[in-house]
Amino acid sequence: MKVALGLWVCMVAVLGAADLPSAGLVIDLDAAKGLRVEDGNRVAGWTSQGEGGYIFVQRDEGRVEPGGGRPTLRKSVPELGGKPALVFRQQELVCLDEDAFDGLSTGKGHTWIALLAAHEQRVGLEDVNSFFGNLRNQGGKFEGIWGCLNDDNTVWWGARNGVTFGRFDANNPKLQGPRLELGKFHLLAGRMGAGTGTVKLELFVDGGCPVAVGEVRVNPAADPSRMAIGQERDAIQHPGHESFDGELARFLVWARPLADDEFESVMKQLRASYFAR
Repeated sequence: MKVALGLWVCMVAVLGAADLPSAGLVIDLDAAKGLRVEDGNRVAGWTSQGEGGYIFVQRDEGRVEPGGGRPTLRKSVPELGGKPALVFRQQELVCLDEDAFDGLSTGKGHTWIALLAAHEQRVGLEDVNSFFGNLRNQGGKFEGIWGCLNDDNTVWWGARNGVTFGRFDANNPKLQGPRLELGKFHLLAGRMGAGTGTVKLELFVDGGCPVAVGEVRVNPAADPSRMAIGQERDAIQHPGHESFDGELARFLVWARPLADDEFESVMKQLRASYFAR
């Protein structure tokens, strides 16, 4: 399939948004759909197939090289049965809607799932190599949520409530899982309970049983910022400094904690779609 300069392309995917729980599905980024590809295989835009059709776009602000923040489309990944993935090398795509995803950590709760493969991480902020996040960009105490890898590719995630700045403390918990094998795709997921008291946080890796459990006190007055894919926020002050190196084939977010049976069903569907031979 030839891709013209700047063309939005839509390829066929086996598992679409219609097959997943639709209630609260606010982000469904599928590497087989909704891409704007430039200069051969550089991705300048990625449209979500979930509610609102949010668009994640390249950010040149803060970068020396225009277009340097665009990830690369890998059109066929053998491990995924020939399905595509986006390769991020300290790059990012950002949804410019400032308030679209605030509720994920201020009371609604949420569930996120990432189909991800880690590469070797490069020098940046120690142990902060983020594959998504909507932390506050300027002002406040960087409240929001983020999913990250340590420098050795140990996976972790957390929610920051903006009460204190600490890294890490009760207001900024770090749920840590296993070290990921280089180049191997994993289904990573996190779930945050709904409500405005102290809620449960869970981290999952390739299954329905959590590998780490924690809690955080919800701050309804917190003010997260723009959602970024490939880094922890719209970090125009130092783009790429807290970003990950790796590949993303799918990224999903529900603005509610999925029930256990829903979560198990989604993980099963994704495994069947991407890993079945």
